[in-house]
Amino acid sequence: AGVEGGERGGGERSGHSLTKTEITQAKAALRRQVEDRLRQMELEARVMAGRRLCEAMRRHAFWRDARQLLCFAPMPGEIDIWPLVLSALCEGKCVALPRYDRAAKFYTVHVIRSESDVAPGFWGIREPAADCPSPKSDLLDLIIVPGVAFNESGWRLGRGKGYYDRLLKAWRGRTCGVCYDEQMVEHIPVEPHDIQLDCILTPTRYFQPRGSE
Repeated sequence: AGVEGGERGGGERSGHSLTKTEITQAKAALRRQVEDRLRQMELEARVMAGRRLCEAMRRHAFWRDARQLLCFAPMPGEIDIWPLVLSALCEGKCVALPRYDRAAKFYTVHVIRSESDVAPGFWGIREPAADCPSPKSDLLDLIIVPGVAFNESGWRLGRGKGYYDRLLKAWRGRTCGVCYDEQMVEHIPVEPHDIQLDCILTPTRYFQPRGSE
């Protein structure tokens, strides 16, 4: 069942009383705190958590009904959702992944047809090959979003570059953050450019702060 997060922001906008420097420092401290938690996780616990999250995702109607979706290739330390990418391809869904544009210093979105369309990119992360096309529309059914930390109000803490906030402004659709339970926190400092997500899914919990089905 979803957990209501209240009004947009869930009180997170209190960060407006802080200076930009203070918010930056608070975000950096929170990243270190969560990354410390993740370093303490055993490999077996990580693997099991990834399996449980994929199983939980497949049970949701928004996953089953999605025909066009944007996923991501997990970095080391991120929860492994790659089985969802493979499942979606097998089910005939239109699956897109981000690709880093070195010149623009921005992520673009491209459709893959199979796992053979994927290769290590600029950051060593799996990305669509150069000849993979963009989706025909900027309106997708589902966008699965990574992050360093999330909270029940739908706010996300990224890695500090703003790449995904820019991506989520360019592409529309239901947004679902995915993470380990250890990445859930009570408060996240929020800035005007930050994007509130529609829902958050962990291996054991589902949060629906924005009231979507």
